Amino acid sequence: MQHYDYIIVGAGAAGCVVANRLSANPKVSVCLIEAGGSDKSLWVKIPAGIFGLYGNKKYDYTYQGVPQKQLNNRVITVNRGKGLGGSSSINSMVYIRGNQHDYDGWAALGCEGWSYQEVLPIFKDLERNLAGQDPAYHGFTGELNVVNPQDINELARRFVQAGAAAKLPENTDFNGESQLGLGIYQVTQNQGVRVSSYTAFIEPIQQRPNLTILTNTEVFKLQITQDRVTGVELERDGVHSSLQCTREVILSAGAIASPRILLASGIGDQDELKALGLECKQHLPGVGENLQDHIDSMVTVRSPQPVSIGVSWASVFPHILPAPFQYGLKRKGWWTTNYVEAGGFAKTRYAEAAPLGSPAADPDVQFHFTPIFRSYRGRKLEMGHGYSLFTCVLRPESKGRVKLANDGRFKNLLIDHNFFSAAADQKVLIEAVKKAREILASPVFDTVRGEEMAPTSRLQSDEEILAYLRQTASTVFHPVGTCKMGVDALAVVNPYDLKVKGMQNLRVIDASIMPKLISGNTSAPSMMIGEKGARMILAAA
Repeated sequence: MQHYDYIIVGAGAAGCVVANRLSANPKVSVCLIEAGGSDKSLWVKIPAGIFGLYGNKKYDYTYQGVPQKQLNNRVITVNRGKGLGGSSSINSMVYIRGNQHDYDGWAALGCEGWSYQEVLPIFKDLERNLAGQDPAYHGFTGELNVVNPQDINELARRFVQAGAAAKLPENTDFNGESQLGLGIYQVTQNQGVRVSSYTAFIEPIQQRPNLTILTNTEVFKLQITQDRVTGVELERDGVHSSLQCTREVILSAGAIASPRILLASGIGDQDELKALGLECKQHLPGVGENLQDHIDSMVTVRSPQPVSIGVSWASVFPHILPAPFQYGLKRKGWWTTNYVEAGGFAKTRYAEAAPLGSPAADPDVQFHFTPIFRSYRGRKLEMGHGYSLFTCVLRPESKGRVKLANDGRFKNLLIDHNFFSAAADQKVLIEAVKKAREILASPVFDTVRGEEMAPTSRLQSDEEILAYLRQTASTVFHPVGTCKMGVDALAVVNPYDLKVKGMQNLRVIDASIMPKLISGNTSAPSMMIGEKGARMILAAA
């Protein structure tokens, strides 16, 4: 039977960083296990390939959540990356860290060592900033490329200019002094090619003789003796096997899969485990609780002009047919788009009313602007041209849970975001739609503006907008918190070492350890967690 010093479950944003750092010591053996397969696909490499990744079960788990009571009992698809790089191989590559107060808030909850001033150097160490941004906030020698987009659509630039209509300044660095304003997003790319956690941290060192990478291999559960993990049970192509661990097992499977593995292994609430027919190895009622995500809405507008990215006779010859050649020769054209080329952060009236300088006075909504006409009917593709503005609640109060389905398999999940269970989230998202409309009403869009197709101009009152949100709002793909660190009764891991409470050699190092959701995209913060967690392991070795 094979033995490894360290077994890392999940080759996603955090897991790849951990595997890189631990395998740098040639005296230890490291096994990185990924349930998905290779990232060697044009869909993954080319930024515009995102279109073929979401919903593609080769690269996306496409989990189905439980009916959402406050969203007309709709089932929400939970898209998570399946393959080397995890969700960093299917996301929009936007580089956002979150607000300074997010991390200070973690520290205030008892997570010492996680304040903004303590995590900022880690972000900088990981980053290779090629966008010429302020060295006070950015690093230039790390593995993760951060750049400006290759070929920005004209409508994205108009969107930034439109901020003036809503008193939102242009912001060229959302990771700098302030998040407020609109701007072009920096992305994790290298000359127009996606940079994932895998390509940044594992691909350059994958030949290390002490690093083993297993793909298409799912960890079913952990082997536990008293308070130690002795190995992991695997499944590949229906064949079961196991690996033995001599030092530590690190779960980096993400906010959905990490709690599943813990629960299937008997770590969780003892009463729930008993009801599932599982022996409780460690009573931790917080496993799977505290699920948080950004709930998101959309305003989409048709355009009579073929300026946006879209399918029409007017776009075939100038854009669609030349796109492969423009990309191959110059890294220009429509294949370079990550679709959410621009965006930003704004305050609703609730944040504006909060005491100045308090966390509540920070921007409470985030925008993702897409220079394409997104379907108002739920289709993957709509013909024609237009533009869409997605808006999410940055600091949601609603909390859900991830639990095992009681079907005897210990693999299927009940994912309940519990969206809109907090009335405050409803109020903020209603105001966010109004703010989005205010921006899109700017005169800079006059020459390209057509009909508002969603929510439609007919819906204006708060009640009408809320009804629209109940029927259409969804996740923006940022689940966190299901194995949270902390000192309260629902904490799953210790803040100072990320070890699962009561366990000697089991850690969780991924977005599931966030006690509260950060104000922005979660890929870069997950890599920071991977780096900080790896340093904890090395310091104790």
